[in-house]
Amino acid sequence: MAAKPIVDGIERVHEGKLKVIRLNIQEPAGEALLERYDFRFTPTFIFFDGDGEELQRWVGGIYSAEVKELLEDGASQSGLGDDT
Repeated sequence: MAAKPIVDGIERVHEGKLKVIRLNIQEPAGEALLERYDFRFTPTFIFFDGDGEELQRWVGGIYSAEVKELLEDGASQSGLGDDT
């Protein structure tokens, strides 16, 4: 998987801020989620908030800068990044 090193890096850099769950759609756990999350292509990356709501979806590739921006946006919206 060409995205594996990128996902590994994202997981390492943002440890404690996000949880990476890897699923193989050819295994029962992955098959069960195909319909629920309506994805048709691999790789598909879905970013959820703490309540399980989908925030962002990437198909085909994922970029560390986009994940960083999404995390920063989420922190600023929740007040986590606010020093005041």
